Amino acid sequence: MDDAGQTLRGRMLAMGRAAREGARALRLAAPEQRTRAITAMAAAIRAGAADIQTANDRDLTAARAAGVSGPMLDRLMLDAGRIEDLARAIETVAAIPDPVGAEIARWTRPNGLDIARVRTPIGVVAMIYESRPNVTADAAALCVRAGNAVILRGGSECITSNLAIHACVAKGLKAAGLLDSAVQIVRTTDRDAVGELLGGLERQIDLIIPRGGKGLVARVQAEARAPVLGHLEGLNHVFVHAAADVAKARDIVVNAKLRRVSVCGAAETLLIDRAAAAKLLPPIADALIQERCEMRGDAAARAIEPTMKAATAADWTTEYLAPIIAVAIVDGVEGAARHIAAYGSGHTDAIITEDAAAAEQFIAEVDSAIVLVNASTQFADGGEFGFGAEIGIATDRLHARGPVGAEQLTTFKYVVRGTGQTRP
Repeated sequence: MDDAGQTLRGRMLAMGRAAREGARALRLAAPEQRTRAITAMAAAIRAGAADIQTANDRDLTAARAAGVSGPMLDRLMLDAGRIEDLARAIETVAAIPDPVGAEIARWTRPNGLDIARVRTPIGVVAMIYESRPNVTADAAALCVRAGNAVILRGGSECITSNLAIHACVAKGLKAAGLLDSAVQIVRTTDRDAVGELLGGLERQIDLIIPRGGKGLVARVQAEARAPVLGHLEGLNHVFVHAAADVAKARDIVVNAKLRRVSVCGAAETLLIDRAAAAKLLPPIADALIQERCEMRGDAAARAIEPTMKAATAADWTTEYLAPIIAVAIVDGVEGAARHIAAYGSGHTDAIITEDAAAAEQFIAEVDSAIVLVNASTQFADGGEFGFGAEIGIATDRLHARGPVGAEQLTTFKYVVRGTGQTRP
């Protein structure tokens, strides 16, 4: 390895060791001190809004020069309203109950041993993400709330914005008397820094969380030497059942697809029940056309709505993040569940129906992190779940699943209290 590589490795190892000290300080801090730190972060973001905006403008200029446009540019963009949203989200995190030390369960054994299962921080988290500067603020606040130190590594396209937001986070930590090593940011865009994080920094990293495109997540899962909390793409479906209310279905589908096409909760595939497709699809298609949403349908869907483009095999597995939706006709709940199992990412899927039995069947058959009944997939968001913010939507089946908030960023330990018991 060359000298530059040695220098980078040394810097990254130093960050890992400092993060371990920051994690210890956070774990031992009183809940009120962690709350003060998070509240101070929000205040610093408001006070530093002009600097954050200037930094984001620089990132946007560079992104446009590099040919970035549409939803990807929207993910990157901050304005006065979004910066205020950052501060408000952090304040919501400050207001939620502190999970550290909370008893999950407690019982007494016949021999008198008192056993409690108690929430405890995970330790040091490495967060690797792309495009979204809001993740810098959300991840910092949630990790501090959960008593974890975090090393943040954002994408090169938003490095200036991330550094400006992190400066506010550091001010908040210092204002509360906590070590600023509890939240660190990788200041280089060198891709080798990601490799160092994936290597675990000599076992200083306890959990790696990737948030970004399929390529990033695949690399993290393939190379990580520490546990990974996976966040796959949002290949989300809305299934309109034969017993759906047409107006309700139309409004939900339009919102699920088009409210914000760049978020991971946006619907990418529309499934229509064959038993009522001739009645259900035309008004929904008309509404999508009116909103300039492109539809790509299978043969059965195009027979009802000939203006659709023909769907290819790739359309069922594409996260468009654009005003495009794939459309398929399926045979009832069972057909919808089969389609989702074959092509979905286990993120978020919804049914629209007035038939309670059909809704319950869909809930039972669809094994996704979030399953909705008569509601837009755009509710796949930690803030909407009451978590204040989220680090992402976990699609794994172990540890945490769905929106990952402060509680999901803890693990637990068993505390056993005795009165002198020995084991025979």
